[in-house]
Amino acid sequence: MKEKVCLITGANRGIGKATALGLALKGATVIIHCRNRQLGENTREEIITGTGNTAIEVIVADLASLEAVRQVAGEVTRRHTALHVLVNNAGLTKRRHTLTEDSFETTLAVNHLAPFLLTNLLLDTLKSSAPARIVNVASMVHRWGKINFDDLMGQRNYSMDRAYNQSKLANILFTYELARRLQGSGVTVNCLEPGMVVSDFGREYTGFKGLMTNKLWRPFMHSPEKGADTVIYLASSPEVEGVTGKYFTKRRVVRSSRASNDAILASRLWEVSEGLTRLAS
Repeated sequence: MKEKVCLITGANRGIGKATALGLALKGATVIIHCRNRQLGENTREEIITGTGNTAIEVIVADLASLEAVRQVAGEVTRRHTALHVLVNNAGLTKRRHTLTEDSFETTLAVNHLAPFLLTNLLLDTLKSSAPARIVNVASMVHRWGKINFDDLMGQRNYSMDRAYNQSKLANILFTYELARRLQGSGVTVNCLEPGMVVSDFGREYTGFKGLMTNKLWRPFMHSPEKGADTVIYLASSPEVEGVTGKYFTKRRVVRSSRASNDAILASRLWEVSEGLTRLAS
């Protein structure tokens, strides 16, 4: 991975941080994105100390804002003429219905629209850097997801789980559609489920579900390092060179849900996402 440039979103903690550390150990130039400058700088110093790799950079942005997403893409292309790996990892859950400054439901905005826009804005750089790889972090909960075009922003009937499941299904639909569009470009795109990983997501749950997530299930959850293993594998392993449009778990290709394999649904979601993010402009 020496002389390779990698961008990882949501990289100051959890799977993102573990991925950044793993790629830094392989000698890559790693750009870590986070929302907080101090946390980002702390993570940068930790990675440099732990790996001896000083080619670690920080970009700060709140991906809930489309303008901030555009600024991230612009900053990456100003700093580097090449980008070999993009890991779309940043994600969140929201117990209550909230809207971003662009009037989008926050979970959908951060988990789907942000990586959709960021990836598309960086495609020319990725193509010119080929062979290049895009890795989207999804989740097993996509199997319970549904793309509700009639209430995409959850304004009529919001549920934290429904919103999150929808966003993770969107990640996979986006992966498959993008893979179709990138055939022959030298850029591959794959997604994965990292398993149940110890993270801050559980803090959004209350009551019985909070007890289950934060206490009873916690001993059986993976560490962030274990959760990042397949991410690092897809980002760097020669074994998956040229492999594209696949869904992985534990380094193995598995079949994702029936809905996620619906090419018509994926195409419609792409068109809607293109309009919402004003990609053409």
